[in-house]
Amino acid sequence: MFSFIGDVSAAIASSYNYDGGGAAAAAFWAIYAIFIFVFAVGGYVLSALFLMKIFEKAGVEGKWRAWVPYYNLMIFFKLGDVSPWLVFASLLTWIPVLGWLVGIGFAIVAVLAAWRVGLKLQKDSVWVILYVFLSLVWLGINAFDKSRWNPNIAPASWANNGFLADRTVWQGIPVQPRPAAGPGYGAPQGYGAPQQGYAPPAPQGYAPPAQPGYAPPAQPGYAPGAPPAAPSAPPAAPQVPPAPPAAPPAAPQTPPTDPTQPPA
Repeated sequence: MFSFIGDVSAAIASSYNYDGGGAAAAAFWAIYAIFIFVFAVGGYVLSALFLMKIFEKAGVEGKWRAWVPYYNLMIFFKLGDVSPWLVFASLLTWIPVLGWLVGIGFAIVAVLAAWRVGLKLQKDSVWVILYVFLSLVWLGINAFDKSRWNPNIAPASWANNGFLADRTVWQGIPVQPRPAAGPGYGAPQGYGAPQQGYAPPAPQGYAPPAQPGYAPPAQPGYAPGAPPAAPSAPPAAPQVPPAPPAAPPAAPQTPPTDPTQPPA
């Protein structure tokens, strides 16, 4: 590396006919090149270290994935619910005019991926502003704070259609939950599906009219209650015991006349 920088310095110095000003300019550009090189290497090492910690939170297998150029960014896009193949769009930035537009689009897609990754790391949406201006600081905070990975958040609006949708399945990288299509025509993707164990409440004070010969279908796991039992008969009146027999007539006080005696 230093021999290459020395050759560059020598070439720049020769263009100035070895005068003092040319030598000073060559030395300046050599130092500047070294600084840029060291800064780029240090930034890449830090970003790879932070991505490795974020991948561990997300359940990605293999720490080496965070150190491979382009591949680590593809995994970051995939964790952010964005197609990882859009990373290769950055290779088109060298094209005049078109490359400028591609670069803006690529930056927007990277911000969308960071926004989704931040939501899964329990960060509010406003945190993506920090990623826009200081992406390395954003990565460091999410890498070493106490946040935990939660993929069960509301699905992205592009999750089921569009060129942003992620449909890749890679070994060692957890598959993110995908929303189910809503029932019926025109229902939003991922929303409107009936929730398990939920039934809408019936309108108050309204009962549908009964139709002859129609019985509502029985619901699984539900048995109608038995009709109330008929009221029991009132208890019978208690029986009155019979009256005791009447007392025998009293004996006459005057003894009866002897029939053999003549009347007086």
